Amino acid sequence: MRTDVLVIGGGAAGMGAAIAAAKEGVKVTLLEREEKTGGILNQCIHNGFGLHYFKEELTGPEYAERLKKILGEYDIDVVTDSVVKVIKNKKVVTVSCDGVKEIETSSIVFATGAREKPFGALMIPGDRPSGIFTAGVVQKFINIENRLPGKRALILGSGDIGLIMARRLTLEGVEVVGVVERMPYPGGLARNIRQCLEDFDIPLYLSSTVVEVRGKERLEKVVVAKVDEAFNPIPGTEKTFKVDTLVLSAGLLPMVSLVSDFATLNGTSGGLATSNIGQSSVEWLFGAGNSTVVYDLVDYVTIEGERAGKFAALYAKGEKLSEKIPIEPGENVRVLHPRWYSKDDGLTIYTRVSKPIEKAKLVIGNYERTLTNLMPSEMVVLKVPARYLEGFNKLEVSIKEV
Repeated sequence: MRTDVLVIGGGAAGMGAAIAAAKEGVKVTLLEREEKTGGILNQCIHNGFGLHYFKEELTGPEYAERLKKILGEYDIDVVTDSVVKVIKNKKVVTVSCDGVKEIETSSIVFATGAREKPFGALMIPGDRPSGIFTAGVVQKFINIENRLPGKRALILGSGDIGLIMARRLTLEGVEVVGVVERMPYPGGLARNIRQCLEDFDIPLYLSSTVVEVRGKERLEKVVVAKVDEAFNPIPGTEKTFKVDTLVLSAGLLPMVSLVSDFATLNGTSGGLATSNIGQSSVEWLFGAGNSTVVYDLVDYVTIEGERAGKFAALYAKGEKLSEKIPIEPGENVRVLHPRWYSKDDGLTIYTRVSKPIEKAKLVIGNYERTLTNLMPSEMVVLKVPARYLEGFNKLEVSIKEV
């Protein structure tokens, strides 16, 4: 098979990329491993999506359907139930119900999203009973499969999906005994703390973590302890919860295994390192969405997907793109995206601070912006005018306390 732009992943970023590429008049092929496009949006039945992109509050499935409708307006070859096995040079090997195929392309948009940290990665001692799930799996059980994971649950991690599932489980009749967070502050958005925990009187245990799980065939008890500044459990602070379900909301990891052996990764996010136009260290490989950095809002995922799709199409048409200027993280910057600046388009900075800061000054090039009430859990999004970036061959983003 031959195409101009090959998009890998049919979620919010991939659909946005395919639409933008098709608008440039090139041949576009979209590969999706599930039976339909939409990605994780299909199981996120809560609202809060689309305020930036569609200027309207939608549920996840509604947001996905809007993009699918737009996708259908263009001549885009959408291949579902297709698993990518190899990416080499400008050729991709896929496996689907139609067999094994090799697709040759001029450019690729990598939009594979992120995966949840599994239980094994948390190094929690104890038994290995059933009843331990990631938050995304529980979400799919309830919203798609119409099944409850248990009757009494504890949630580890206060990321947004964990908070949302605390509310969802409660509404379905599951007793949520608490949410445990090892940091001294919540990991999710402030609105989700209010709407998902405080409104339902669900306790939040900060500076705490799970130190042991107990059970035979099914989970029976979870032991929680306070932690010190180095996250070491403090003896004598243990508290035991009798639960049959432990839900893990310990964070997301960009899915980059298909490109990690030949493309540069972003050391701050763990995702594919890209420029502001989505171009990676490999000129024909573009990246977008949570495979580059884990965003707060799906709207940003689609916006950056469109940007990557547009410039992947321009590259496929033979247009020469500008040189990339490195962007490095400075003081108090924990996560930074993008990692290069190209003059072909405007620069939008996505960053997370390394600690809570009441008031700070963000500096990049000759640009300065005062920010207040910064939290590591909430992404800072700033558009930087090009005139402040002229004359630099290297840029640094710093967030200095005021």
